[in-house]
Amino acid sequence: MPARASWSTACPDWQRRIKRGQSLLPNCPWNAPLVARAQLMFDALQLPDVPGVPRLAEAAGPWQHDLLKAIFGSYFPEKGIRTVREFGVMVPKKNAKTTGGAGIMLTAMMLTPRPRAEFLIVAPTQEVSDVAFGQAVGMVQLNPTLRRVCHVQHNPRKITNRRTGAFLKVKSFTPEVVTGSKPAGVLLDEIHVTALKPNADRVIGQLRGGMVSQPEAFMLMITTQSERPPAGVFRAELMKWRAVRDGKLAAPVLPLLYELPRGLDWRDPETWWMVNPNNGFSLDVARLVDDYESADVAGIEELRRWASQHLNVEIGVALQSDYWAGAEDWEAQGIPGLTLEKLLERSDLVEIGIDGGGKRDMLGLAVLGRDVMTGDWLLWTHAWAWPSMLAYNKAEISRYHDFAGDGDLTVMKDNGQDIRELAAICAAVDASGKLDKVGIDPAGVGDILDGLAAVDISGDRVVGIPQGWRLSGAIKTVERRLAEGAFWHHASPLMNWCVGNARVEPAGNAIKITKQAAGSGKIDPLVATFMAAALLALNPQPRLAVSDWIG
Repeated sequence: MPARASWSTACPDWQRRIKRGQSLLPNCPWNAPLVARAQLMFDALQLPDVPGVPRLAEAAGPWQHDLLKAIFGSYFPEKGIRTVREFGVMVPKKNAKTTGGAGIMLTAMMLTPRPRAEFLIVAPTQEVSDVAFGQAVGMVQLNPTLRRVCHVQHNPRKITNRRTGAFLKVKSFTPEVVTGSKPAGVLLDEIHVTALKPNADRVIGQLRGGMVSQPEAFMLMITTQSERPPAGVFRAELMKWRAVRDGKLAAPVLPLLYELPRGLDWRDPETWWMVNPNNGFSLDVARLVDDYESADVAGIEELRRWASQHLNVEIGVALQSDYWAGAEDWEAQGIPGLTLEKLLERSDLVEIGIDGGGKRDMLGLAVLGRDVMTGDWLLWTHAWAWPSMLAYNKAEISRYHDFAGDGDLTVMKDNGQDIRELAAICAAVDASGKLDKVGIDPAGVGDILDGLAAVDISGDRVVGIPQGWRLSGAIKTVERRLAEGAFWHHASPLMNWCVGNARVEPAGNAIKITKQAAGSGKIDPLVATFMAAALLALNPQPRLAVSDWIG
């Protein structure tokens, strides 16, 4: 067998390949004899829910044969070695990913040399797992040999190879159910949905732990893109898959990710075939046009949901029917790596906005600078949250942990931590000599005022900023600057989420963005941004002359 070093699963030229309709499978020294055996078995299976029940040899797209090749070609039974243990597949709806996954799992169960080997189908809901299991059962019933060899049980949902005792079984996505499993193969379906389940990381961790004692074990994760910004374990897996694909991370993982290359417009139907590799088999891309037009008529929210499911478009700022207009330009104005230190270096003057701080809200801090060379506005933000806020918003808890991991959110460990750390940041900004004023919500500011006073920021340097419709001018100013390309931010996933949560309400001739309108989604750092913008829009003069600090 070739040395492990030759097993790079990177595909750095994937953008060129996908534009040409070429395979995304990296060139590796696959185990050709085992691939050939698996191919014969897989190709003989038939689709039970398609007229004429065609064989997979003709009905499966080339990408499914690539996946089969990778799974079986990376195992060398004579050495007891598997060079690739995990496979991440992201492909849009209607590309037969679940059917193909069921066929692969059935093939693996029949070919394994391990007596009583356990193969699992794990899905977030019974409905999803029933689809995969139903396809596998249908394939068994259509094949005379499999009908004779396999014992099918519908309760529990299990298919057993009578000759070896190996079995394929459906299990629920819960820590209690998967505990104790030692699978030789796992099909994890729709990981973007399972990521929202409580303890999702524990479940996947237990499955991985159970695989350790089986040298041939593999995990196949198949999914569409998420209908919401990726979060939790799905976000973590997707980032890993992309890093491996792009050659930035070496790991025994093989990603097959069908997403559009940078610079291509997902609204252009001429690009859709690139991300639908089963075009001409289980779907006809031309028929998606009518669905697209219906989604377009229904509004931007439905259109973006449609694009995530049928084109694998990753939703960033989740625009809604009453979204804030600035959201349209927000993501394009991000500068990854724009730290607070870099913002201070580039700015001649800085304003600070502070909002929130209740036990079920975030405390949001926004530092807004004015670029000394261009006059553009530069934004850096941070937020703090009580643990009780996370517990109260359990549906978003994995997302909050992601934000904390990014460094944009601090989950407090003790009372007053947020005020102490916020005050320390304000003091650091003040020490630069560039702080003009701090804008705060006039209601409920006692602790914040005390914290600022402790670092000698007080008096007329702390300004109460009227809320509600009175922020309308600042909101529209930020909108215009974003549209003009004169407002930049540090590309924070937390702020992307807050911007997506912002809902606009008319207030006479003005508008307002309120926490109540945003529902369970938090917007405190965004409101803090508007408060800082209200101050910077007054065009204050810097405390220091440029000659005092530049160079």
